[in-house]
Amino acid sequence: MENGTVYNETTEPEAPAPRRRPFGCTVRHLWGWRLPAKVVQAIFSFVAVVCEEIVDDCISCSGLYFFEFISCSAFLLSLLILCVYCTDLYESLGKEKVQKL
Repeated sequence: MENGTVYNETTEPEAPAPRRRPFGCTVRHLWGWRLPAKVVQAIFSFVAVVCEEIVDDCISCSGLYFFEFISCSAFLLSLLILCVYCTDLYESLGKEKVQKL
Protein backbone atom coordinates (compact mmCIF):
# COMPACT_ATOMS: atom_id res chain seq x y z
CA MET A 1 0.00 0.00 0.00
CA GLU A 2 1.19 3.42 -0.81
CA ASN A 3 1.34 6.21 1.72
CA GLY A 4 -0.72 8.55 -0.40
CA THR A 5 -4.36 9.55 -0.25
CA VAL A 6 -5.35 7.22 2.58
CA TYR A 7 -2.72 8.24 5.11
CA ASN A 8 -2.21 11.93 5.74
CA GLU A 9 -0.13 13.69 8.29
CA THR A 10 -2.24 13.93 11.48
CA THR A 11 -0.11 16.16 13.68
CA GLU A 12 -0.01 19.89 13.41
CA PRO A 13 3.20 21.82 13.65
CA GLU A 14 3.94 22.97 17.18
CA ALA A 15 2.91 26.56 17.80
CA PRO A 16 5.45 28.79 19.51
CA ALA A 17 4.80 29.32 23.22
CA PRO A 18 3.16 32.64 24.03
CA ARG A 19 5.44 35.29 25.41
CA ARG A 20 5.03 35.56 29.19
CA ARG A 21 5.41 38.63 31.29
CA PRO A 22 7.95 38.53 34.13
CA PHE A 23 6.32 36.75 37.10
CA GLY A 24 3.04 36.89 35.15
CA CYS A 25 2.29 40.38 36.54
CA THR A 26 -0.41 42.50 34.97
CA VAL A 27 -2.68 45.31 36.14
CA ARG A 28 -5.31 44.72 33.48
CA HIS A 29 -7.93 43.43 35.94
CA LEU A 30 -7.38 46.08 38.64
CA TRP A 31 -7.55 49.32 36.73
CA GLY A 32 -8.40 52.84 37.78
CA TRP A 33 -8.81 53.49 41.48
CA ARG A 34 -9.11 49.77 42.42
CA LEU A 35 -5.38 48.97 42.34
CA PRO A 36 -4.27 51.87 44.57
CA ALA A 37 -7.18 51.14 46.93
CA LYS A 38 -6.13 47.49 47.33
CA VAL A 39 -2.48 48.45 47.84
CA VAL A 40 -3.43 51.02 50.50
CA GLN A 41 -5.68 48.43 52.15
CA ALA A 42 -2.80 45.94 52.30
CA ILE A 43 -0.45 48.58 53.74
CA PHE A 44 -2.94 49.71 56.41
CA SER A 45 -3.75 46.16 57.45
CA PHE A 46 -0.03 45.37 57.70
CA VAL A 47 0.52 48.47 59.84
CA ALA A 48 -2.37 47.30 62.07
CA VAL A 49 -0.71 43.90 62.51
CA VAL A 50 2.60 45.55 63.40
CA CYS A 51 0.94 47.93 65.86
CA GLU A 52 -0.86 45.06 67.54
CA GLU A 53 2.40 43.15 67.93
CA ILE A 54 4.02 46.13 69.66
CA VAL A 55 1.63 45.82 72.61
CA ASP A 56 3.50 44.01 75.40
CA ASP A 57 1.00 43.96 78.23
CA CYS A 58 -2.77 44.27 78.38
CA ILE A 59 -5.40 44.03 81.09
CA SER A 60 -8.29 42.67 79.05
CA CYS A 61 -6.75 40.99 76.03
CA SER A 62 -9.89 39.66 74.37
CA GLY A 63 -10.36 42.85 72.33
CA LEU A 64 -6.70 42.84 71.37
CA TYR A 65 -6.90 39.22 70.20
CA PHE A 66 -10.00 40.03 68.15
CA PHE A 67 -8.21 43.02 66.60
CA GLU A 68 -5.22 40.79 65.83
CA PHE A 69 -7.44 38.24 64.09
CA ILE A 70 -9.26 40.88 62.04
CA SER A 71 -6.14 42.80 61.02
CA CYS A 72 -4.20 39.66 60.11
CA SER A 73 -7.15 38.29 58.13
CA ALA A 74 -7.56 41.59 56.29
CA PHE A 75 -3.86 41.63 55.42
CA LEU A 76 -3.83 38.06 54.11
CA LEU A 77 -7.05 38.46 52.14
CA SER A 78 -5.91 41.73 50.55
CA LEU A 79 -2.67 40.03 49.51
CA LEU A 80 -4.68 37.14 48.07
CA ILE A 81 -6.83 39.54 46.06
CA LEU A 82 -3.76 41.34 44.75
CA CYS A 83 -2.11 38.05 43.80
CA VAL A 84 -5.18 36.73 42.00
CA TYR A 85 -6.01 39.91 40.10
CA CYS A 86 -2.43 40.94 39.26
CA THR A 87 -1.05 37.60 38.03
CA ASP A 88 -1.92 34.97 35.44
CA LEU A 89 -3.95 33.15 38.08
CA TYR A 90 -7.01 35.20 37.07
CA GLU A 91 -6.93 33.75 33.55
CA SER A 92 -6.15 30.27 34.86
CA LEU A 93 -9.14 30.19 37.22
CA GLY A 94 -11.60 32.07 35.05
CA LYS A 95 -13.85 35.00 35.84
CA GLU A 96 -16.69 32.91 37.30
CA LYS A 97 -14.46 31.06 39.78
CA VAL A 98 -12.74 34.27 40.85
CA GLN A 99 -16.10 35.89 41.56
CA LYS A 100 -17.13 32.85 43.62
CA LEU A 101 -13.84 33.03 45.51
